[in-house]
Amino acid sequence: MVEIDKSISFDGRDIRLKVGLLAPQAGGSVLIQSGDTAVLVTATRATGREGIDFLPLLVDYEERLYAAGRIPGGFLRREGRPPERATLTSRLIDRPLRPLFPGWLRDDIQVVATTVSMDERVPPDVLAVTGASIAVLLAQIPFNGPMAAVRVGLVGDDFIINPTYTEIESGDLDLIVAGSPDGVVMVEAGANQLPEQDMIEAIDFGYEAVRDLIQAQRDLLEELGIALVQETPPEIDSTLETFIRDRATAQIKEILARFEPDKKVRDAALDQVKEAIASQIAALEETDAVRVAAAANSKALGNTFKDITKTLMRRQVIEDGVRVDGRKLDEVRPISCRTGVLPSRVHGTGLFNRGLTQVLSVATLGTPGDAQELDDLHPDEQKRYLHHYNFPPYSVGETRPMRSPGRREVGHGALAERALVPVLPTQQEFPYVIRVVSEVLSSNGSTSMGSVCGSTLALMDAGVPITKPVSGAAMGLIKEGDEVRILTDIQGIEDFLGDMDFKVAGTDSGITALQMDMKITGLSMEIISKAIAQAKPARMHILDKMLATIDQPRQELSPYAPRLLTIKIDQDLIGMIIGPGGKTIKGITEETGAKIDIEDDGTVTISAVDGEKAKRARNIIQGMTRKLNAGDVYAGRVTRIIPIGAFVEFLPGKEGMIHISQLAEHRVGKVEDEVAVGDEVVVKVREIDNRGRVNLTRLGIHPDEAAAAREAVTAE
Repeated sequence: MVEIDKSISFDGRDIRLKVGLLAPQAGGSVLIQSGDTAVLVTATRATGREGIDFLPLLVDYEERLYAAGRIPGGFLRREGRPPERATLTSRLIDRPLRPLFPGWLRDDIQVVATTVSMDERVPPDVLAVTGASIAVLLAQIPFNGPMAAVRVGLVGDDFIINPTYTEIESGDLDLIVAGSPDGVVMVEAGANQLPEQDMIEAIDFGYEAVRDLIQAQRDLLEELGIALVQETPPEIDSTLETFIRDRATAQIKEILARFEPDKKVRDAALDQVKEAIASQIAALEETDAVRVAAAANSKALGNTFKDITKTLMRRQVIEDGVRVDGRKLDEVRPISCRTGVLPSRVHGTGLFNRGLTQVLSVATLGTPGDAQELDDLHPDEQKRYLHHYNFPPYSVGETRPMRSPGRREVGHGALAERALVPVLPTQQEFPYVIRVVSEVLSSNGSTSMGSVCGSTLALMDAGVPITKPVSGAAMGLIKEGDEVRILTDIQGIEDFLGDMDFKVAGTDSGITALQMDMKITGLSMEIISKAIAQAKPARMHILDKMLATIDQPRQELSPYAPRLLTIKIDQDLIGMIIGPGGKTIKGITEETGAKIDIEDDGTVTISAVDGEKAKRARNIIQGMTRKLNAGDVYAGRVTRIIPIGAFVEFLPGKEGMIHISQLAEHRVGKVEDEVAVGDEVVVKVREIDNRGRVNLTRLGIHPDEAAAAREAVTAE
């Protein structure tokens, strides 16, 4: 391929495309660059495998630490398991790409995006999405593109395209919009309670920029002399399909028309019809064309049955305005909520039920040392709010091996996390690290939004002072030609057989998170606007149900949650608190049973389930770091005796020596004649020598000073 280096001037920033330079054996490759951030994206197609009845698309996003001039840690000194953000970026590329491939395509397709250079200003994710479209087009894979993505930020009152990390952090919106020539294909957003109309305007603003990138890709293809591939779909023998449709259509229609609210009953009735048709096929002669076709494709019956169900369900919604479970288009399933479901050892729990979907969220409060260290290419170094989502097989009545979380689990947890971050207290207001785990106990659609609702309940039950409660709803879409119906609170079958999954989460003030995925090639802004508007009354209805259960965060934390005390010390004294090899801080921990975390700015956080242990550790550290002045009077305890004097701990962790000549007004022959180990004594700081040693005296102390020192000890 001819080497081309092309620049696109884009909203004040340049995006540079290099084609024909790297990865010559890949089907298509492009190096897409903005600033010093560069992503190599490749797309490769291989012949499909026998028996595949879906598109085997594999999308991988890889980060290399050399991109930021770093060497990986660990024994092997190489990249290992992808960090969470890399998994989320893989999903971000996959979601707008997948619906644009023809439905009949069964070839293996792999898209690999590798960040090979990274600066601290330009995020690589949206570059990777646009690069994936270019690579697929260059590989001449059938594709209803071009497709592109941009990020939209909100700084002040102005929307900006592809903001820097700093602008994202300081702004109220982090929105990614991906689109095709037919409309918006994917939306992913986190926002600081942004009003619905502002969000709609932001998506529209982003799609205008997407159109510019789509045109740039067309110009690139024209320059290279490459045309969009239009392959002929493979011919399908309709013999088996006709046989099944003739016998199943009326029965499926009758079952759907029952508007059965119980998913199990409806599924059992449909399965009975499918099994009866399978028996009819098995009873045919071995040479019958229908039986031969069924034997050649074991999945044909199930797929055709699904297609019939899909067509009839969609027609029922379009023509009758009634859903498969009898609900109206904008009706939410029955909701119930509980808190405090588990014993008090757990810091906070929320149980959220919506129809057959049930999510148990559990909140745990930790210390600053429990924050997650992030070892990836991005500027953030720590996370103090962690949200994890689990989807066990029993939640859908299935059996399968339990493995580590997949991409779906990671993505749903990240969405719930993003929805709740805007309402969390600041670290100064609430220094705890917070982890919420959402356990999906039963699933029939919208479990991610169930996780948001359950987690809000759990946080309030744990006593986390969130600024506002957050609720969420999942919207669906049925589009047949020009007829469009938007569905509120979609269940599993509507998600599976519908055209859109649009999740909206937020407070009564605005949206905090948004995620839209399509199964069609694009959606107009008019439909998106209607979906966002229709989601609000659903969210408010759900929020009212939640607030009826718990209307504000609890005032008291769980008795088993750690108690945190925070103090500030001089940065120069951090080393003294830690001690050589950590000896001093370990000693304080062993003595008090408290956990101590020290930050570089001198912030010391002390934690213990028993508040008295935390206070003891705080007193020791304050004593060690307190600035001493000659003449200060303290009440202390004799800790050891040597021939020339006695050592006294006059502050927690702070000792000084009383010389034998300073023990009494009269001459003292032996130290033991005046004091013994364990005696309580009142002392005055006589001097602090140039090595920091404190010399004490018992002489010249006024009775009022002695009384005040004893009272101070009693108060502590």
